[in-house]
Amino acid sequence: MDRFLRIAIPTMFAGIVLALLYAVFSASSKGSNRDPVARLAVGALSKLDTSDRGASAPSAVFVDSEGNSVTYQDFQGQAILVNFWATWCGPCEREMPSLAALQTSRGDENFKVIALTVDSPEDRDYAPQRLRELSGGVLDFYALADGPDGWNVVYDSGAGGGFPTTILYDKAGLKIAKVEGEADWASYEAVALVDLIKSQ
Repeated sequence: MDRFLRIAIPTMFAGIVLALLYAVFSASSKGSNRDPVARLAVGALSKLDTSDRGASAPSAVFVDSEGNSVTYQDFQGQAILVNFWATWCGPCEREMPSLAALQTSRGDENFKVIALTVDSPEDRDYAPQRLRELSGGVLDFYALADGPDGWNVVYDSGAGGGFPTTILYDKAGLKIAKVEGEADWASYEAVALVDLIKSQ
């Protein structure tokens, strides 16, 4: 029994030390991430996903409030935050005022928030009205194009996992990050992210 204890206790102690070293290394490596965008995946943006960073914006068509066809390429030279939302989505409605606040504080020729509804065509009369109510009239209305290809902009953007989903593209039309679920877009982290993207 003594021989067993002489081996078991040091082995157990070594295991605990290794586990602590692993925990310390894991925590410090997250904080030392050299990607300035990925470093902002904390607090209000803890769900920020940069795994598809650098992918080109798809060329799928959506429509503006007048029914004109629009693509992401129409915003070339301007960083954009595309928020896929719906009037039947509670979290979408809750985050809309913070998106409006972000547009108000940071929107200019270098940055724009695009609120793109995934509501069905039958709800197209209500969706613009609801967006005006939720955003105080700050955000422009965009919707899926009619027809079988209307959802392509959602799927091609990588936003098919639920709503709300927000995708950020830089001025060159390259994907920066994605956030699935509700976020506070008026938070320090969100404003810092937009400022970083605008400066690139």
